[in-house]
Amino acid sequence: MAADSTDIDDIREQARRWLADDPDPASRDELTAVLDGLPASAPELADRFAGPLTFGTAGLRGPLRAGPNGMNLAVVTQAAAGLVGWLAAQGGTGPLVIGYDARHGSKQFAERTAQVATGAGRPALLLPRPLPTPVLAYAVRQLGGVAGVMVTASHNPPQDNGYKVYLGAELGGELGAGAQIVPPADAGIEAAIRSVGPLTQVPLGPPGQVLGDDLVASYVERATAVIDPDGPRDLSVAYTPLHGVGAAVLTAAFARAGFPVPGVVPDQAEPDPAFPTVSFPNPEEPGAVDRLVALADATGADLAIANDPDADRCAVVVREERQGWRMLRGDEVGVLLADHLMRRGVTGLYATTIVSSSLLRAMCAARGLPYDETLTGFKWIVRAGGGSAPLVFGYEEALGYCVAPGHVRDKDGITAALTVAELAAGLKAQGRTLTDRLDELAAEFGVHHTDQLSVRVDDLRVITDAMARIRAATPTSLLGQPVDSVRDLLPESDVVILRTASARVVIRPSGTEPKLKAYLEVVEPVADGDVAAARSRAGAAVARLRAEVGAALGI
Repeated sequence: MAADSTDIDDIREQARRWLADDPDPASRDELTAVLDGLPASAPELADRFAGPLTFGTAGLRGPLRAGPNGMNLAVVTQAAAGLVGWLAAQGGTGPLVIGYDARHGSKQFAERTAQVATGAGRPALLLPRPLPTPVLAYAVRQLGGVAGVMVTASHNPPQDNGYKVYLGAELGGELGAGAQIVPPADAGIEAAIRSVGPLTQVPLGPPGQVLGDDLVASYVERATAVIDPDGPRDLSVAYTPLHGVGAAVLTAAFARAGFPVPGVVPDQAEPDPAFPTVSFPNPEEPGAVDRLVALADATGADLAIANDPDADRCAVVVREERQGWRMLRGDEVGVLLADHLMRRGVTGLYATTIVSSSLLRAMCAARGLPYDETLTGFKWIVRAGGGSAPLVFGYEEALGYCVAPGHVRDKDGITAALTVAELAAGLKAQGRTLTDRLDELAAEFGVHHTDQLSVRVDDLRVITDAMARIRAATPTSLLGQPVDSVRDLLPESDVVILRTASARVVIRPSGTEPKLKAYLEVVEPVADGDVAAARSRAGAAVARLRAEVGAALGI
């Protein structure tokens, strides 16, 4: 009991020190209420002070709450001061460009970042309103920013927020100009953040320059230049931004490109940080696109498209004759876009990640195009090939696509949607569909059936134990075939890759959510042109593979 009392006293003292330095009255009141609830509130208080949010290659992301283990004005002030100090230490010149989405706290965090930058003597350029992440990534390149900050938690739950950092050409180099940071920049910024002294001593300057809508118009104009100006435009699209910030920019881009303006799900059209109509604001989650499908049915749409809340991802839903509406997997959209660009004669490097389908590799090999495969995340994809050939397309299976690296050097759900529409309209003019094109690719390269075993956990030890288990007792066979290749990417990355003659399994913890993921792929040849039969065999094999991998992981 004495130890418990000592622990509580220690945490209480940490909380009191935090309160003395917290610049936000609302946050101070929140933490004071937790303190007043002791000893019953001891577990919650301990969690808030379990440690600071770590600044990694994805920046910061966490729940909105007072204390170092949450997103709040104090944490953002410290992060901004550390970032600005690090930029100065690197000799970086130019303005800091800052964007934000419509989540709780996003605008306040963006404005505080601008004040910290100007307080240190660095110009700050603030986007004019809540906007998609790709607009911020574009602005860093377009405006010659030394770096960019995007305040967003992307598709995380409503109670979260985040802080993502991009570098300009001066510090990011040619491949990283306008891209998310990679090591060692993340470690350097983290060290600079930890060295920030009392927040009361961080100088705050004026609010910076709020940019005009001409920046957004410039993004839209450049986005529409991604597609052929003379291609077919007869396409009816249903769309949802999932209560996020994508609707205004996407509909403007479609209109400027000459497409009919998509119909937007009415009760999901406006930004709403509560995300009231979805249980989880991620188009991949069950039920997230139900309203979109209903709108597509009601309007007779040819295609349905969803962005995630910050519009850097793009989900595509197609109508199939017998099954009704089906969301295409990220791998399916990825290879459709790649194939479309190749058919348009776009030459250069095509890239994806170790967890994506191997079909893109096969397509590049057959068509004599350079290919590269990276670790998961667009921070790696946009640096694929190390400059050996210019990147022209990159994708990851988690609905992220970069169809114009010179425009946005990150995933971009707006230009991806435009390019999907271009492809779908062209096929419609021929009396064909996206699924027809997928069948063509399967007939040529075999069915590459991908799926995912994803487990969300409350206790991160479940993930640690499962990764230890697969390393200690690695399966020697899968689907009755010997495992002929085992790659363990530690210490660079916590990833295990298993391969047989016709299957591949990639196992890794999620980098942004408390999830363990196993990415599954089975390649099934098409015999006598019977794609449907090959798909059926591949689907059954993946179902068996899922069960085998789940058993091996103990989940």
